[in-house]
Amino acid sequence: MVRESTSGAAEARISPMRRLYNWVLSWAETRYGPTALGIMSFAESSFFPIPPDPLLMALAFGAPRRAFYFATICSVASVAGGLAGYAIGRGLWAVVADFFFRYVPGFTPEAFERVRVLYDRWDFLAIFIAGFTPVPYKVFTLTAGVFRISLPVFIVASTVSRSARFFLIAGLIFFFGPGIQGFIDRYFDRLIWIFFALLVGGFLLMKYVL
Repeated sequence: MVRESTSGAAEARISPMRRLYNWVLSWAETRYGPTALGIMSFAESSFFPIPPDPLLMALAFGAPRRAFYFATICSVASVAGGLAGYAIGRGLWAVVADFFFRYVPGFTPEAFERVRVLYDRWDFLAIFIAGFTPVPYKVFTLTAGVFRISLPVFIVASTVSRSARFFLIAGLIFFFGPGIQGFIDRYFDRLIWIFFALLVGGFLLMKYVL
């Protein structure tokens, strides 16, 4: 009885976000995992608070040979979700703005204004950074529509950045296997930022040196 009470108290202390995270991961243990991955990748691009990366990693660790298949699902669904977010921002923002500012994590008037400034200077790069790094991609998909960013620019930047991110994860798991799991879990954000810095450095090298 004491053990059950202790367990219940521990469960009650788990934050709602952590419960949602655990729920996302639970789909990896079902045959609907790939379907759930596609749906979550789509939803995360406009409103869902948990990125698809944890489920992508869980599925890929369970079946490393299918890692690139899972990354493809993630990439296609995420870009499609980004287009949905773009459409919401472009056509429905006046109606839904209050809902996003109140209930969707990452959406604040301050963040909105910062993104507007970024778009004034760098539209492609801003979208690319949001699509590849841990910066909330959803904030940029909706604001891209609100601020009338070129749709071809948005599609190309989203496709390249989202694919690079998810295929990087898939590649690490495919080539290094389950042994790299703890390393990715612990240093995922740092790995993404380091890879992004190397990527930008490569572009700068080609532009100014070669």
